[in-house]
Amino acid sequence: MTALYAVEHLTKTFGRGKTAVQAVKDVSFELEEAQVTTIVGESGSGKSTVARMLLGLMPVTSGTLRFDGRDVTHLKGRDRAAYWRQVQAVFQDPFSSFNQFFTVGKLLARSMRLVGREVGRQRLEESLGHVGMTPDVLGRYPHELSGGQRQRVMIARALMMQPKLLIADEATSMLDASLRVNILNVLTDLRDELGMTVLFITHDIGQACYLADRVLVMEHGSLVEQGPTDKVIFQPEHEYTKRLLADVPKLHSAMDLERP
Repeated sequence: MTALYAVEHLTKTFGRGKTAVQAVKDVSFELEEAQVTTIVGESGSGKSTVARMLLGLMPVTSGTLRFDGRDVTHLKGRDRAAYWRQVQAVFQDPFSSFNQFFTVGKLLARSMRLVGREVGRQRLEESLGHVGMTPDVLGRYPHELSGGQRQRVMIARALMMQPKLLIADEATSMLDASLRVNILNVLTDLRDELGMTVLFITHDIGQACYLADRVLVMEHGSLVEQGPTDKVIFQPEHEYTKRLLADVPKLHSAMDLERP
């Protein structure tokens, strides 16, 4: 496997002196091409802070970020804009991502302009198809869609940029169980059909195991365990990982079923 993204000794500190808080502590890992990697941990573990630094939404205190062989730790201006076309994100609350007075089509129009209207329209229809939606959704308003449909629209918007990496930060946490599975299956389809690399951030180790090729476990800002999903689930080494697994009593039997 080839590493698309290499994170080296990543650290994030908030504040200075005695009041300083180290939210992320010397974290290193790689994201392999055409794989789904999950970062799992409880609230406050630092997983979303890692995601924001990878997206360039939060400055890095120390460490290095390498995307596709290039140092992207401190990008600015046009370089950062070009980076964002290759690294797209889907966040926790799809409803807050929409202007409620605009139709879905109007909300996606900006993405169409970024790639050219003619190309954009073609990509839009292809992207909607990848998430199991049809162009008739473009005339609807956000409140007319379910939470799962809104999240799929957000994924389609990201796909229009044809990114190499999609970061999904708690993208299913506000959905009910059936809609969560739907979105998880969409993400695995993107890996299988498009060869896309996906980083999925979640507090739910059950979702992580269902979805991921590799699992990274974070506690109190530190990466305490990482490895192939089956190894982390069936041969966990860190006590924190074991505690997370203990909270999902049916997980081992569920893992006997065929995962996507």
